[in-house]
Amino acid sequence: MNSYFPEIKKNFGFGCMRLPMIEKEVDTVEFSKMVDAFLENGFNYFDTAQGYLDGKSETALRECLTSRYPRESYILTDKLSPHLFEREEDIRPAFERQLEACGVEYFDFYLMHSQNRNNYGKYQSCRAYEIAQELKAEGKIKHVGFSFHDNAEFLDKILTDHPEIEVVQIQFNYADYDDPSVESKKCYEVCIKHNKPIIVMEPVKGGHLVNLPDKAKAVFSALGDLTPASYAIRFAASFEGIFMVLSGMGSMDMMNDNISYMKDFKPLNSEELEAIYKVLDIVKEQGTIQCTACRYCVDGCPMNIPIPDLFTCMNGKKIWNAWNYISYYKSLTKEGGAPSSCIDCGACEESCPQHLPIRELLKETSKEFDNIDW
Repeated sequence: MNSYFPEIKKNFGFGCMRLPMIEKEVDTVEFSKMVDAFLENGFNYFDTAQGYLDGKSETALRECLTSRYPRESYILTDKLSPHLFEREEDIRPAFERQLEACGVEYFDFYLMHSQNRNNYGKYQSCRAYEIAQELKAEGKIKHVGFSFHDNAEFLDKILTDHPEIEVVQIQFNYADYDDPSVESKKCYEVCIKHNKPIIVMEPVKGGHLVNLPDKAKAVFSALGDLTPASYAIRFAASFEGIFMVLSGMGSMDMMNDNISYMKDFKPLNSEELEAIYKVLDIVKEQGTIQCTACRYCVDGCPMNIPIPDLFTCMNGKKIWNAWNYISYYKSLTKEGGAPSSCIDCGACEESCPQHLPIRELLKETSKEFDNIDW
């Protein structure tokens, strides 16, 4: 059992931001099988948000989890996202819609979503934190927290403003640990300072720590049969104070792999840590764009530029120089959305959790692809 929350059976959770899909719809047959396997192996923590998969994550959980299992058999986390409210009066109706979408009468954890210096004022002025506490008193929420995308100094401010917060969800992985633009280590240390249990998101950095260059994969292969994902997820889970590590699993193969090393979790040993540092050095040599494909930048782009998809093309071409990334780029920009259509408004950079210089990167992407003779 979890030392912070006894109702949580293990330190590994099912992040429902990336689910198995058939075109634009959730593959509910596959997802149901994954839910079954997850629960059968002793795990019970599920994480969602209204914006995940254009609202289909919540309803897929209703179909594949909450309508099929007793309420006490799983832990469900949802979030109050910025787009769900403009006024204080909007929050409760939005919350009730989320309960209905998920098919439950309460959430085990409810998080103020993606807190940063650009949206925190809105949550404050609309009394979002206070309303969450009221809902907790009414039995509709068991634990209140927030997810966070900003620097350690601002995290310290929020936790100072709201000492009642019970959990904090941060981005934490071995690539971001000492990255000055993400400050994973410093954010972790702020949570420990305030004695707040930690939920980890993006332990494999949006897939970047799974889809490694061959040279990096060889470092892990020399240790045995474990996958690159195993080292990334176990890295995050090895730290004191981290009670939950989320993994966005899009297939049964991913599920089975994750279960194989998290069912009987063992922290990394010194040899494995040394291998991680070697892998990180190799990855940094590639000079790739460290986009996690959260798609927050896309939501606010007035030109509808598919920024994460374009950066995937850029990274793939840079590392493997494969023709399929050129073909993918052509498909993405066939009917608009080319990086050259950027009007330099900066909305994308304001919403980027990774603090990437997106406008400059779009110019580099345009230069890389737009002069290719199709």
